[in-house]
Amino acid sequence: MSRRCLLASIFTLLVSALATDAAAGETLQRVLTRKTLVAVVDPSYPPFSFLNDKNLIDGFDIDIARAVAKKLGVSLRTETPSWEIIAAGHWRGRWDVCICSMTPDQQKVRVLDFVAPYYASPAVIVTTAVNNQINSPGDLTGKKIGVQQGSSYERYLQHDLDLGVAGGNKLAYLFKQVRIAPYASEDMAFQDLALGAGKRIDAIVSNQITAKYRMARLPGKFRIVGQPLYQEPNWVAIDKGDAEWRLKIASILAGLKEDGTLAGISQKWFGVDVTR
Repeated sequence: MSRRCLLASIFTLLVSALATDAAAGETLQRVLTRKTLVAVVDPSYPPFSFLNDKNLIDGFDIDIARAVAKKLGVSLRTETPSWEIIAAGHWRGRWDVCICSMTPDQQKVRVLDFVAPYYASPAVIVTTAVNNQINSPGDLTGKKIGVQQGSSYERYLQHDLDLGVAGGNKLAYLFKQVRIAPYASEDMAFQDLALGAGKRIDAIVSNQITAKYRMARLPGKFRIVGQPLYQEPNWVAIDKGDAEWRLKIASILAGLKEDGTLAGISQKWFGVDVTR
């Protein structure tokens, strides 16, 4: 390598290092300067995040985000971009954190940093109460299954979900090809399923907790099929590349777990501690 090329390479590395260092504390500085933590949430994922009777965002994830903001000494602001946009990463300072029931998989870890797990819940099949054609995972084969677009459930139905990146177990796919019906929100999927199996979709794959929440509000309309498909870890996520911010949020979450805050929020919403 010539001396000129060597100097150019060294200069490039120095610029890159300086840029990385400058970005490292960018999020924390931004949050403290504007005195606001901006969290992205899904507004139609009860009881984790949803609009309550007063048309205010509420839920398990929201309470945890408030607790994190309190530890930072700032206020909380929530924003609700589509799930696909959240999961695509490259937030460019628009949002600070996703405490929004996100599961790390092989695609998301390329564009987001996953800080720490904060709860786990089983993935389940939901169909109508009167549908006698779906009684096990194998019965999904050839059926039209509703799922939130960009979610881990969609990737599972594609036989392409790897939870090993989050320390999860290897998944079993007990069904062959299905027809996937992606929805912008699970609200819309459940509305279509409520019309009757086969009308628009035959079933939904979802989080057991949100499925039971919806079932309780429409008694006799839906049922969960058999045993859970798999146990799904849910993590707090941030945009990629800010190590200082990742460590700060990890430290806060560890403190909230240690002092019982996470367990208390879980008891409030679910009656059990899902954060252990």
